[in-house]
Amino acid sequence: VLLPPHPLHCDGQEPSRDHALRGGSPLAHALQMGVKTGQNAMKQGDVGSAVLVCISDGRANVPLSKSMDVMPIGNPLEGLEEGGKEKKKDKEAEKKAREEIKEEVLNTARALGVLPGFSLLMVDTENKFVSTGVAKEIAAAAFGKYHFIPKATDRAVAEVASMAISDIKQSKNNVKSRR
Repeated sequence: VLLPPHPLHCDGQEPSRDHALRGGSPLAHALQMGVKTGQNAMKQGDVGSAVLVCISDGRANVPLSKSMDVMPIGNPLEGLEEGGKEKKKDKEAEKKAREEIKEEVLNTARALGVLPGFSLLMVDTENKFVSTGVAKEIAAAAFGKYHFIPKATDRAVAEVASMAISDIKQSKNNVKSRR
């Protein structure tokens, strides 16, 4: 099952306060949607296990509350102007919001990592020159596999995904044969 990139703003409306994060990355939401899709396929008997292939630089900037259209009290995006840009006077609010969103993504990855039948393949597309290493942290939190592909072409992603899925199948077969 292939999910398209997350279309946070596909409604054709003009930008507004509600659409302040055009081009954002709702990474925690994307991971949750992948899990939901995998669980549905498992329930229907289509598959016995699921490998989520996440192609990202790991720089999430949209919290679950925003991507799911629920704004909690204590909005982590407080202090941001339209377009996700920080107000000059409030860089601390921006830093805090980024840290909260990162922790939300890592918590979601940790939850994914303990689900039976699920594996994560994290394909990191981040430019190493300005690397934050968050994609690697996400893979580690989910007990998943990590691959760095700075120029993530269709062919490169397909090759890495095929190799990783083969490795995952092989390691599961090794575990079964030891029983």
